[in-house]
Amino acid sequence: VMVAEFIREKVLRNFFDEVPHAIGVGVEEMEFEKPNLYRIYAVIYVERDSQKGIIIGKRGAAIKRVGTEARRDLELLLGSKVFLDLSVKVRKNWRRDANQIRRFGYGEGA
Repeated sequence: VMVAEFIREKVLRNFFDEVPHAIGVGVEEMEFEKPNLYRIYAVIYVERDSQKGIIIGKRGAAIKRVGTEARRDLELLLGSKVFLDLSVKVRKNWRRDANQIRRFGYGEGA
C-alpha cells in the first residue's frame, strides 16, 4: 500500500486540477531481483478516457515525469534501485465499488 501511495501522491501533485481524487493505484507485482533491485509493476486507474489521456500526456511525457518522481522517492524508501513500470487503465466508477476501494487500500478493512 505504501508503494501505491507514493505513486498516487506524485499523480495528484502533478494533476490535481485535472483529476482530483479520481485516481487509484494498484501494485500488480513487486519483486526483489538481483542485489539491490526492485521491479514494481503498477497500474494507475482513472474513471474516464479523458483522464487517461491527461495522465499519459503527449508522447508519454506526463506519465514519465510521474514515474521518475515516484522512482526517486521509492529508491530512498527502499534503499535500493527501482525499476518502475506504470500503466494507465480506465475503470469507470471505481470509487463506488467497495472491492476496488479495499484493493487500493482505502476505506475500512483495507
